[in-house]
Amino acid sequence: MSLSLGKLKLDGKCHVMGILNVTPDSFYDGGWHFDSDDARKRIEEMIGEGAEIIDIGGESTRPGSRPVSIEEELERVIPAIEFITSISDIPISIDTQKAEVARKAVEVGACVVNDVGGLRNLEMVRAVAEMKVPVIIMHMQGTPENMQKDPHYDDTVPDIRNWLEERIKAAETAGIRRSDVIVDPGIGFGKNLRHNLEILGGLERFKDMAGGVLLGASRKSFIGFLTGADDSDRLTGSLAAAMIGATAGVDLVRVHDVKETRKAVDTINALGF
Repeated sequence: MSLSLGKLKLDGKCHVMGILNVTPDSFYDGGWHFDSDDARKRIEEMIGEGAEIIDIGGESTRPGSRPVSIEEELERVIPAIEFITSISDIPISIDTQKAEVARKAVEVGACVVNDVGGLRNLEMVRAVAEMKVPVIIMHMQGTPENMQKDPHYDDTVPDIRNWLEERIKAAETAGIRRSDVIVDPGIGFGKNLRHNLEILGGLERFKDMAGGVLLGASRKSFIGFLTGADDSDRLTGSLAAAMIGATAGVDLVRVHDVKETRKAVDTINALGF
């Protein structure tokens, strides 16, 4: 049985998740949509560009970032969720590591929890189990403050698979169905260039783990290491990474550049990959 995220059904094709960071300090678009008018404009743009789900985050998780308070995160994300639900039935994902934020976000309209902390917080595990919503479990070695300080794996893809499997089993113990879990191998979160490339080359090995696979490679630094481009000039590299994901069978690509990615993904889907 296919996993549904609101009206979006994961049907074997690749789907586009648009990113909305209502933060002043995210690595690429920090500050662009921090103002409520700018956030509303970008929401409307992404819907028009073909986003199939919007992921809203109110706390930066770029390397070296520090947490914000629950109150501040709620003040950032709740108005954006309420605006989306007032104009569209597009599914909404809440990108948070805090159970309190996840609960309030779902209460006002989010239908998916995207936990970059990988359900390591027991309160978040309980919240997701009680709300009975799908959850994205992302792999991260360490925390945003220290994750890029000499990350190490004995065998990158198997190590990440094993870590994700442990988190899925913990979720199942709490009453969360494996079929309601989407795994994200966590490109750029406690990985160096070699690790990221090994993940991209091994995406198919995550397909049998749960209800779906998400790839988040948009505008990330490994593209800069490969191409020499700064984050403002990484569109082509981001599209290449998304196409690798689409051809490997990932269910969702989380992206900043919705219009361009949607056209590319539609082409891959039409070709039957």
